[in-house]
Amino acid sequence: MSLSGTLIPVFIGIGLVFNALGVIGILRFPDVYTRLHAETKTTTFGTIFLGLAVVIYSLTRLFDTGDGEYLTFIIHTVIAIAALAITNATGAHAIARAAHMSGQKPAPCVVDRLSEAEND
Repeated sequence: MSLSGTLIPVFIGIGLVFNALGVIGILRFPDVYTRLHAETKTTTFGTIFLGLAVVIYSLTRLFDTGDGEYLTFIIHTVIAIAALAITNATGAHAIARAAHMSGQKPAPCVVDRLSEAEND
């Protein structure tokens, strides 16, 4: 078995585990802030690994067949991974800020330094 034949299932497994952990975090955590943290960190990491599996598969097919459609697939996957890494964090920040401004307070065990600074 080749190196790509070993890496692809490993990367898919890592990606699926981290995406599943993100879903569990959304269901289990008490407030919007901890849910956002669980979702953005794990699904970004998981989706990057799924994208890497796609890139490795496409590279092996590109070298085997020489077909240019696999190069296009690689470029599109890299662009999608970069866009996801930027927009996932930016979107989570916007949602957290909107939640805080609308009065959503963190769970009692969390220290809210932003509201402490506003009260000073």
